[in-house]
Amino acid sequence: MDPLTLAYVLIAAGAVLVLAELFIPTGFVLVGIGVCLALVGVGLVFVHSSMENGVMALLSLCVGGPLLGGFLFYLWPYSPMGRKLIKASQEENTVANMAGNVELEALRGKTGKTVSPLRPSGVAEFNGRRIDVITEGMMIELGEWVKCVEVRANKVVVRPADRPKLGEFEGTDFS
Repeated sequence: MDPLTLAYVLIAAGAVLVLAELFIPTGFVLVGIGVCLALVGVGLVFVHSSMENGVMALLSLCVGGPLLGGFLFYLWPYSPMGRKLIKASQEENTVANMAGNVELEALRGKTGKTVSPLRPSGVAEFNGRRIDVITEGMMIELGEWVKCVEVRANKVVVRPADRPKLGEFEGTDFS
């Protein structure tokens, strides 16, 4: 085989291996091998052809390489490995699944008492625990009863409530 033909085949094989990383996730082993093959191909062009052809091959690689890399980063979320990683991170990192938010969700609908004035944020006591709360915009004085109406992004939203009746405390854990 002609050395110049071999050089162009190596450059093309390098590009194919880099693209194959999208479909066969090897931890960038194929990318490393592909880049090495392409560089060897450019070296062969310099040795077995004119300086102009070698510079053109090198410039093509220097321009085409980043373009191919950008194309790969664009396609990566659609590759098997990219889909798995993105799906796993989306499932685990939602605010609703955070430990603190799940714990605060248990307060929804519960009645507590303010231990500081809410202007509009402050502290209220629910089941013997002091919780940072925020109102829906109104001011609430110290010692008033409040009801948790919403929990969003680790914020407990309360509004004024009537004094609870004894029946509302059944089954409540005061520890």
